Amino acid sequence: MPCFNEEVAVAKVVKDFRAALPDATIFVFDNNSTDNTVKAARTAGAEVYREKRQGKGYVVRRMFTDVDADIYVLVDGDATYDAPSVVPMIKRLLADRLDMVVANRVDRDEAAYRAGHRTGNWLLTSFVAAVFGPSFNDMLSGYRVFSRRFVKSFPVLSGGFEIETELTIHALELGMAVAEVDSPYYARPKGSASKLNTWSDGFRILRTIIRLYRAERPLPFFGAIGLMLAIASIGFAIPVVVTYLETGLVPRLPTAVLATGLMILASLSVAIGLVLDTVTRGRREMKLLAYLALRAPGEERRRR
Repeated sequence: MPCFNEEVAVAKVVKDFRAALPDATIFVFDNNSTDNTVKAARTAGAEVYREKRQGKGYVVRRMFTDVDADIYVLVDGDATYDAPSVVPMIKRLLADRLDMVVANRVDRDEAAYRAGHRTGNWLLTSFVAAVFGPSFNDMLSGYRVFSRRFVKSFPVLSGGFEIETELTIHALELGMAVAEVDSPYYARPKGSASKLNTWSDGFRILRTIIRLYRAERPLPFFGAIGLMLAIASIGFAIPVVVTYLETGLVPRLPTAVLATGLMILASLSVAIGLVLDTVTRGRREMKLLAYLALRAPGEERRRR
C-alpha cells in the first residue's frame, strides 16, 4: 500500500538540495511508484524522468545516460542523507580534482542504520579492500558526487542495489582519485519502509563482487580453481603411483583416469586465466582511454 511519507520524503529531498545548491538542476527518476511521488517531486521543483525497469541499477544507468553535466550528485530519495553535506563534497571534488566523493554515513538516530546492514556493509567493504585494494569505510553509501569523466566512462552493468559496489570497484580498477567525507545519516520518516533486504541484497552484492573479480582478476580466479583441481588430482594419484611403484600394476584404473582428468582440467583452467588476463588488460586500457578523453573537474564552467 503506498505510503504518504514516501511522497513527503521525496519532496523534502528536492527542497533541501534546492536550498543547498540553488543553481543546480534537480532530477528525480521515478521507478514505477504507485503513489503521488511524481507530482510531489514536480511541485517541489524537480524534473522527473521515468524508468520502467525495476531496480536501482537501471535507474542509475538512465541517469548517467540522460543527464549531461560537469558535476553529478547522486542521492537516494528517502530523506536519510544530509543535503548541506553536498557543498563540502563538491568543494572537495573540485579542490583536489577528484572523480568521486562518497558520503561516509555517520548515523544521528539509533534506527538510522540497522545492525544487519552495518555488519553486511563492513563485511563487503573488507572483502573488496582485500581483493581490489584499499577501499572506502562506507562502500554501500547511496550519496556520492561524481566528475563528468567518471560518469561518462562508467559502463553500468548492475540492475539492483549492487550498483554501489560496481561504482566502487570501477574507481579502484582505474585508479581514480577518490575521497570520503563524513556526513550525518538519519532514520527514514515514520511510516516509510526501506526496500533493502539485508540477506537477499547482501548475497546479490557478494555475487556481484565475485562476478567482477572473475572479470577483472581472471588469472587469480581461474588460477585458484586450477590449483584446487591440481591438489585434488595429486591426492587421487598418490595411492595409484605408490601401488604402481610397489607392484608395477595399476589396479585402480578409474582413479588413475580421474586423477589425469582433474590435472587436465587444472591446466585448462590456468590457460583460460592467462588468456582472459590478456583480454582484461586490453579492456581496462580501453576504459582508461575513454576516461582520459573526458575533461577533468573544473576545466570548464561547472553545471551541477
